[in-house]
Amino acid sequence: MTARDGPQDRYKAVWLIFFILGLGTLLPWNFFMTAREYFISRLVDPEDMSGFWNQTSEAALSPSYLQSMFDNFMTLCAMVPLLIFTCLNSFIHQRIPQQIRILGSLVAIGLVFLVTAIMVKVAMKPLPFFVFTMISIILINSFGAILQSSLFGLAGLLPASYTAPVMSGQGLAGTFAALAMIFSIAIGAQQPESFIGYFTTACVAIMLAIFSYILLPRMDFFRYYSMKDKTEYRVYNAELETKRDLIKKDEPNGMEQNNSKIIPIHNPDEKPSVIAIFKKLWVMAVSVCFVFTVTISVFPSITAKVSTVLGEGNRWGLYFIPVSCFLLFNIFDWTGRSLTALFTWPGKDSCLLPVMVALRVIFIPLFMLCNVHPRDYLPVIFSHDAWFIIFMIFFSISNGYLASLCMCFGPKKVLAQEAETAGAIMAFFLSLGLALGAAVSFLFRILI
Repeated sequence: MTARDGPQDRYKAVWLIFFILGLGTLLPWNFFMTAREYFISRLVDPEDMSGFWNQTSEAALSPSYLQSMFDNFMTLCAMVPLLIFTCLNSFIHQRIPQQIRILGSLVAIGLVFLVTAIMVKVAMKPLPFFVFTMISIILINSFGAILQSSLFGLAGLLPASYTAPVMSGQGLAGTFAALAMIFSIAIGAQQPESFIGYFTTACVAIMLAIFSYILLPRMDFFRYYSMKDKTEYRVYNAELETKRDLIKKDEPNGMEQNNSKIIPIHNPDEKPSVIAIFKKLWVMAVSVCFVFTVTISVFPSITAKVSTVLGEGNRWGLYFIPVSCFLLFNIFDWTGRSLTALFTWPGKDSCLLPVMVALRVIFIPLFMLCNVHPRDYLPVIFSHDAWFIIFMIFFSISNGYLASLCMCFGPKKVLAQEAETAGAIMAFFLSLGLALGAAVSFLFRILI
């Protein structure tokens, strides 16, 4: 659509708002995931707590069952609710207003983080704390699923380039969380009490996302695209004609042509079939599902248990996982997502895209053969830190790029009035991939 067909996105304000909202969808989960050492530290007896923070690596502490399986349970409690509530959103998105779904989810996530920050100062036994943490993870991912699915549906109404900022914002969320953790280690704030500020930072970011969403309906560019397939746009368009009357004086036929494009010729009350829409985009849906199945099957349940060979007895042991696992993954994942704003190769109808997605399965055995501890069966072939870092770079950039391509292409393979439903379908398959990855991560961990 050209600039003369509708209002422009002035100062890229709508793009920036979708970027911030994308940041808000994954920031909560990334803050929980990156703070794994804090949660694991509270799963030991209080008298052993101080000793945990003086270790240079996790291998120095003999973990309990809850500690050793924390990453797997955390991922499972995150991804299964994400799948369930993304599926529910496919049914409720036409019954519950978009504003309630998005604003309500953001407020609920903010409250969970506020309670989590307060609970840092509350002494609890390991098992009750484990249960509390898992319930918190279930809640933020349940509301996060509704938020994410609603947001992709909303982005599907806009040009294809407006799905990219959502994906890019999600990628930056992990980078932000990882940097916050590294900064905490660098200043020596390794006591559990320092996580009050850590979790409060997430609350501030959620408030920024709420403020951004409130501004969104005020943008002419967003109103134009979000209402053009609805009958109320006829009313809004009449007002828009009046506003543009002076500008359009020299183009007597311009407004008529514009009107012919924006007033729908289909019945706006007609509900498109979900199955019919799925048949048009199933390749993109299955592809994005497989991308995240591969990713979550090893990250972080296996990658966070890789031990350094260079950091034994020095501070690199403290930084190895936060930097090599979480920061590197999120930086290059974000890079991959952002590359789709520059080019979109291969195209949406290319057979090469699903082939590239399938090839990512090679990363599963590569990470399993790294220096993962504890291990019982498989040998260590790639013991050096450099191997792990190289694998992580290619693993993360391919995840971000291919997932973003699929999410951008999906809604564009259907008619304009089907775009919001297509966005919800794509979000469901994204969540399905996350849940499948969380489930198979238990198997891969046992095989090691």
